[in-house]
Amino acid sequence: MPQRFPGSAPSLLLLAIGLAVGGAAHSQETPSWSVSGFGTVGLVHSSEHRADYTSSVMKYSGAGATRAWSGDVDSRLGAQLDVKLDHRWSAVLQVVSEQGLYNTYRPRVEWANVKYQATPELALRLGRIALPIFLAADYRKIGYAYPWVRPPVETYGTVPITSSDGVDATWRWDAGPVRNASQFFYGHDDPPLGDSVHGRARNMIGVSNTSDWGALSVRVNYMRADVTIDVGQQLFGAFDAFGPAGEAITRRFAIDHKRVDIANIGLNYDPGAWFVTAEAGRTHMHSLLGATRSLYASAGWRVGPFTPYLTWSHVHATVATRAAGLPLDALPAPYRGQAALLNAGLNVLLATIPQQTSAGAGLRWDLHTNTALKLQYDRVTPHDGSRGTLINPLPDFRSGHSADVVSLAFDFVY
Repeated sequence: MPQRFPGSAPSLLLLAIGLAVGGAAHSQETPSWSVSGFGTVGLVHSSEHRADYTSSVMKYSGAGATRAWSGDVDSRLGAQLDVKLDHRWSAVLQVVSEQGLYNTYRPRVEWANVKYQATPELALRLGRIALPIFLAADYRKIGYAYPWVRPPVETYGTVPITSSDGVDATWRWDAGPVRNASQFFYGHDDPPLGDSVHGRARNMIGVSNTSDWGALSVRVNYMRADVTIDVGQQLFGAFDAFGPAGEAITRRFAIDHKRVDIANIGLNYDPGAWFVTAEAGRTHMHSLLGATRSLYASAGWRVGPFTPYLTWSHVHATVATRAAGLPLDALPAPYRGQAALLNAGLNVLLATIPQQTSAGAGLRWDLHTNTALKLQYDRVTPHDGSRGTLINPLPDFRSGHSADVVSLAFDFVY
């Protein structure tokens, strides 16, 4: 199990509830609460039999190598409790069940925070909060809220972490006809990476601003954090045994207190009968996770209950995805074989930096109130030696081959 740290969501939430109850105790207002929920029942097929197509690297499996058809890629169930103590204090708890790296649907607390509305323009929150990185940050888990079966994986897959344990402040202000919401946040996260891999993100600090002007919405954000993931520890321990040259490789590539910088801009224009949306992002991990730039654009038309749409998405590395490693010629002959194996292992890890292009088309059918049926086709092409966003590659996987991915999803909210 991942290591727990002080300031986790449960302890933060208990502290916040104590503050909220204390603050609301003097109010004459009657508290109220409501329960809502959402879910997706999905089925995905991939023609790539040497790796799994999935919606997130935080999944255990997908469609393709593990099984030709998979219900684990998009299926999830969520429930949300909203509590309003008075006109200033409120709280929210959201729990989501979906496949994770443990190959279970064990529910996870996605949100758990208390909000204090200090003024009509300023709100403060404490607890587990949605990470405000993308246009769909506040409803990323709610399939009914967006037109596609899933947000484009080439962009959203670059930041699989979806929440932060900490504090934030949101200030709403106007600039002429433009309504703005500026959010400042600080926190940490301990993502569930599996039984054998532990990770933590510390000093997550960032700012996000959303500007709405009629049918146009623009969101700009920046975040930085210190990340540690114990991937490749044995590999880097072996590199260190080769002295200064190996230690330099460890310092460069090991994910040990490495700074991560993430910047993103997205826009959505939706006058009602049609929509155009696009996002561009840059992620720099300062480690073997590398640096990428991503972009997608999508457009759709609404004809009665039907919404056909097109999407193009791309992610590419902005750093080298291969490294020379240890200089073999400078080593004594008995050590060259081991050094060559270490260099090959390092390049296997670097090849996980996603480089991929997808083109897709889909149809959303709003069957009834709060329900939608979606059919989507994607042509997915990992390239430049990368496995793209695919997981569980087999030894004979080859980059550069396109996969046909067909997805069917039934979304609902209640």
